[in-house]
Amino acid sequence: MLVPRQAAHGKGRAVLHASGTEAIFSELSYQYPLKLLSPDTHADIPLAIAYILSYGGGLVSGDRIELDVDVGLHSMLMLLTQGSTKVFKTRSRGSHVSTSSISNASGKTTQSLTARIRPNALLLLLPDPVTCFESSSYSQTQTFYLESVSSSAVILDWFTSGRMARGEEWDFERYRSVNEVWIAGRRIARDVMLLEQSSGSRHSPTSQLDTPPYIPLPSRSLADRLRPYACYATLFLFGPQTEKIIVSLSCAYDALSQMQIAQPDPLIWSISRLTLKEDSAKDSEDSLHEQGGRGNGAIVRVAGMLTELVRNWLRASLGELEDVVGVDSFRTAFA
Repeated sequence: MLVPRQAAHGKGRAVLHASGTEAIFSELSYQYPLKLLSPDTHADIPLAIAYILSYGGGLVSGDRIELDVDVGLHSMLMLLTQGSTKVFKTRSRGSHVSTSSISNASGKTTQSLTARIRPNALLLLLPDPVTCFESSSYSQTQTFYLESVSSSAVILDWFTSGRMARGEEWDFERYRSVNEVWIAGRRIARDVMLLEQSSGSRHSPTSQLDTPPYIPLPSRSLADRLRPYACYATLFLFGPQTEKIIVSLSCAYDALSQMQIAQPDPLIWSISRLTLKEDSAKDSEDSLHEQGGRGNGAIVRVAGMLTELVRNWLRASLGELEDVVGVDSFRTAFA
């Protein structure tokens, strides 16, 4: 029987530089329970791959992970995981709490990532999905600073309904994910996903309102709100290295039928394009706004009844990256 370890505060830092056709880490440091591993890519381009791992195979109640990433000029970094990020259940108040987790007394599991992408650099954040176990609580904040309009980023943020093989489906208590993207010093996107169980949703079909004349409202659990889909993904695409992907997805989305159907599709998706414009009222810095024309960024949302359906869709939709990072490296991301 596997016993989850005690909570801890892990920090990591990865600093990458390009040297000719090589990508070299000038720093790759980490602290328990976080671990960073970088295999040899055998590529003739300045690309590095780093795996974000955790000891014990997952995150326990009270864990705090902080990762700082710097992708240097003309370099490319692919951040991956080995399997889904598992989030174990929140401890009860009577459970033992180690001294390492006192600073996170709420029992919430948190992760934060801060990434700086230098000019003509590319960050590919392509982890496996987060899987929250029953009664767990998870929060993550990811901030990406693209120093220039020549900087590029592919950011995948996705999660599943839980351990369906054990009968768990949307049984976690809370999931919160915040993604911010800055380009040339200006915040151009802030996306927040917050999922919480309704009060009393596990034990009562309706909310208990005792004061008339209010009518009790149905209490809907996460499962009621999110079924029939078991996996949700948000994909952020910014910079010149993503333009072909954005154009391809936009054309495919325009060709989709918008007809009503009797049964939900096994997989649904949408794309919102963003484009750079000049803010002539104040200065000449670039900003982003939604429009239907040629774009420099996009946000894609996907939902699937099975995790593998979403994975396969992502693999096919991001196929243009093979020309950027090489076939072998791309296949590693979706192995």
